Amino acid sequence: MSRKVVSVWTSIPFWRKSAAWVTGFAAILLIWLTFDSMSQISMGTDTDLRNGITKRVPAPTVINYKITYEMDIKRGHEVPKIGEKEKFFGRDDWSEEEASSLLRLGKLASQAKNCMNCHTLLGNGAYYAPDLTKAWLDPAWENYILMTDSKTKEEAMSKFLQNPSMYPSHERMMPNLGITQKEAMGLVAFLKHMSSIDTNGFPRNFGRMSLDGKTGAIHGK
Repeated sequence: MSRKVVSVWTSIPFWRKSAAWVTGFAAILLIWLTFDSMSQISMGTDTDLRNGITKRVPAPTVINYKITYEMDIKRGHEVPKIGEKEKFFGRDDWSEEEASSLLRLGKLASQAKNCMNCHTLLGNGAYYAPDLTKAWLDPAWENYILMTDSKTKEEAMSKFLQNPSMYPSHERMMPNLGITQKEAMGLVAFLKHMSSIDTNGFPRNFGRMSLDGKTGAIHGK
């Protein structure tokens, strides 16, 4: 009596084993990706900054440093570069506690004033007004130093936030939200820290900013 040959593709035990292997592999891959993502988005420390160690999310004390946005040929888009010390509101020695407190104030102010009703932060919010993810790096702020009779970019940004109607930047003018001087300081620190986060080139169009002071995020380009 001849034995009947059964194809492996119609074998139920084969598919059960295959499903078990695929499920197990997917679970291991998911766990690995979770831990890898956690390490990528963990905030760095002040020691990292002082030692030149690059983190996707730098420590709050990054406000003590100059931040630029430079093309990375290998990655095909711009990435934040943290340079030498740079004074921020007259100081370049903000401690971790002071910088964290300032950023927290800025974050709470952005929530209290509902900034995301009009703006976008890290991909969240609305697109009625310019994306703020890299707002600190916008070259158009240079014009506001003269316009607001300020000495630094952070001072100009602070004055603009407190009295936006005095310094029109866009046909969709920002309303006066009653932002205090302290809140404005926190918001500027919050925006500077956010610009230092490596967002894989997001927002994409921000890399097209020019040095003529006429194009850039605050003009909605």
